[in-house]
Amino acid sequence: MPDTASGTTTVTTAGPATATTTERDLVPPTRTSRAPRPAGAAAVLRGLAGTLIVSCQALPGEPLHGPDIMARMARAAVAGGAAAVRINGPEDVAAVRRAVTVPLIGLWKDGDEGVYITPTLGHARRVAEAGADLVAIDATHRPRRDGLSLPDTIEALHRLGIGVLADVSTHEEGLAAAAAGADAVATTLSGYTPDSASPDGPDFTLVVSLAAALDVPLIAEGRITTPAEAARALALGAHAVVVGGAITRPTAITERFADALESESAAPTPSVPSPVIRRTAEEPTA
Repeated sequence: MPDTASGTTTVTTAGPATATTTERDLVPPTRTSRAPRPAGAAAVLRGLAGTLIVSCQALPGEPLHGPDIMARMARAAVAGGAAAVRINGPEDVAAVRRAVTVPLIGLWKDGDEGVYITPTLGHARRVAEAGADLVAIDATHRPRRDGLSLPDTIEALHRLGIGVLADVSTHEEGLAAAAAGADAVATTLSGYTPDSASPDGPDFTLVVSLAAALDVPLIAEGRITTPAEAARALALGAHAVVVGGAITRPTAITERFADALESESAAPTPSVPSPVIRRTAEEPTA
């Protein structure tokens, strides 16, 4: 991957990566006080209370992949009432930033195993430089690709004035992320890690437990497919709700309908009894 715009951060996409000297310098070997949470991030999160955040993402190989298309998708989401958008990759973040004025949560999916949502400090910096108001990072207990701990990663980002949304999969990870300084926590990864259960629908149990335990906003995300489920997440204590595929992935939406019709077509056709015709005495028979 290329260096950042400032020329100081190298992002490696294959194999274990080592943080650059510049990034290590952002994390003092010892510290007596934590960098404050960015005021801008706190203001953004306050404004998102009770709102819908729409995730607009299309991976390489998908029909809608590309910055221009994602920018249009984000504009459509905002026109429909989205208070913020969640966008993947610096190119898409930059394009969407030019297209909409609502808060933008940026991330960078790199790979498809282990920690791949903004897996290094370098990835996070690139996303922020592209225009994200908050950066979402994997905040599970799994090792990060650049060898930095979660607290050190958040500390470094806060020193740069970058707010952090911690994507977690369990209650314990959510508590640890908040303790590490995350500005908000999201249930994004519930059901997608070895440590978490895989419910058929949204993990409302995790929403309830974290909303009651955290002193930072809890964002509900993951397998929310209907307006009723989104509303329920708010009622259970979520600060805001992220919906993605149910709104912005037409291929997946079409598959759900097609699969339902295919299942219906394959089901045995119930026999319908012939109607019994009853005639009154006044009704002619011919």
